[in-house]
Amino acid sequence: MVLSPFWRRLTLSVHIGASVGWLGAVTAFVALGIIGLTNPDPATVRGVYLVMEPAAYLVLLPLAGASLVSGILSSLTSIWGLLRHYWVLFKLVINLVATLVLISYLDSFAAMAGMAADPSTALTTVRNPSPLLHAVLAMLVLSVAVVLAVFKPRGLTRWGLRKPAADPSAGV
Repeated sequence: MVLSPFWRRLTLSVHIGASVGWLGAVTAFVALGIIGLTNPDPATVRGVYLVMEPAAYLVLLPLAGASLVSGILSSLTSIWGLLRHYWVLFKLVINLVATLVLISYLDSFAAMAGMAADPSTALTTVRNPSPLLHAVLAMLVLSVAVVLAVFKPRGLTRWGLRKPAADPSAGV
């Protein structure tokens, strides 16, 4: 696939913005998880778990999807390729797995919000360490993707060894 330098840069910009935004949103979920587990105010604790569900749908999921799609498009239109270098392949796997875990976890957000909305549910039942644990793990995994993108460790995949590099100007 051939894109002009403008469109390649735009695609890369969208990818960087969505990826950094996703990492930032996950960091906010870490903070929410800490608040949900430690805050003494019942209304605040319930509010934390109530806000996680729509925030996951309206912030985390779109950023994850945009990061995944723009990353694939960006890699397909650059010298790096989608399957040519290990670091790109590892970033793809990280992004894909993290997105799938997020999608599978959306029902948990809904269940936690349902419990938080029910005033008869005990606060000890509402408090749930799972969102904090998932957010911390996501933050670590997404940080690995950032490190891979910055350092670009050497190493070609079997596909990369067989296929010649694309036009060098494509990496601009």
